[in-house]
Amino acid sequence: MAIRPKRILAQTLKELTQLGRDRLTLALALVLPLLMLLLFGFAVSLDVKDISLAIQDLDGSPASREYIATFERTNKFRLVAQGPEVNVAKLLDQGRASAGLIIPPEFSRDLRRQGREAEVQILLDGTDANTANIVRGNAKATTNAFVTNLQVSSRPPAVQLQSRLWYNPGLETLKYIGPGAMAVALTLFPPLIAGLATAREHENGTITQVYASSLTGTEYLLGKGLAYWLVGMAEVLLVNLTAYSLFRLWFVGDPTPLILGSLLYIACGVFWGIFIGSGTKSQGSTIQAVTLSAFLLSLLMSEYIYPVSNIPWGLRWVSALVPARYYILLTRDAFARGVGWPAVWLPVLALAGLASLFFFLAWRKLRKMQVE
Repeated sequence: MAIRPKRILAQTLKELTQLGRDRLTLALALVLPLLMLLLFGFAVSLDVKDISLAIQDLDGSPASREYIATFERTNKFRLVAQGPEVNVAKLLDQGRASAGLIIPPEFSRDLRRQGREAEVQILLDGTDANTANIVRGNAKATTNAFVTNLQVSSRPPAVQLQSRLWYNPGLETLKYIGPGAMAVALTLFPPLIAGLATAREHENGTITQVYASSLTGTEYLLGKGLAYWLVGMAEVLLVNLTAYSLFRLWFVGDPTPLILGSLLYIACGVFWGIFIGSGTKSQGSTIQAVTLSAFLLSLLMSEYIYPVSNIPWGLRWVSALVPARYYILLTRDAFARGVGWPAVWLPVLALAGLASLFFFLAWRKLRKMQVE
């Protein structure tokens, strides 16, 4: 059979015309690769910088101040507090510092003595094992630079940096990976099944029955949301049971922040999925949109793999809208830190705010659809 180029060209033009009319598919085809490139190019970084450091200086001498200045001159550390009254343990518990340096009162005296090491201690947040090891290496390198710069004698005195892991003292990988994996595992399916159910009603035309009924947009949203929220909570229960039975992850402190956070986290996913499904009105587009906005962003911008501070400012603001960023703080506190409400009240509040925002977006979309 002869191949006629004219018919091939006509078929190509027809497909391009249809694609041009389907603006959502066209946008996903053209914009999605650019977003992926931006995310992987700028957001993925295993460097650790801008480390929040609290310093308790009990010596208060010119030598201790020079030691602190050495940390300030690096681009790795950001001092959040310093002075003799600084409570390093409290700042670590509150999450305001990821490392704490304690300079003892005899620091300058020991520096002047030949043959004796001046000891300092650094406390590290061990819930992130990878970051804790990098911070320990950076602190040791900074201490070595301080010792090298001292010119008090022909033989520079030694400073011994003793490190202590404030949480997860054994740097167990499961206590670092496990809680984060639980958050990421729960981030995809609640919005996906809620979004697919909403989009399916548009594809099958059953949404017109809702319009014809006396059901209001709010009632429709709450009813649909409650159904998939219950499914999501069942997923939470199964994930926790699996984590305990296979990985021996169990609560080390007050579990109530995680329980309340789980209720809000699943609500965030369900309302976001309904918003996406009501906007795309297509199951295929819903899968792509939820995968990008819920799963991929959660994987890259939730501190699961690397700190959010590594992300450039131009993209970092996006992480504030990712629920997994706050839920991971709750899971790591529940299974590794054990501080409880004093440390994680803000993430719970943030999840409540995001759940309200996503509910409003879905409600606004459904109310508009009902008027149309």
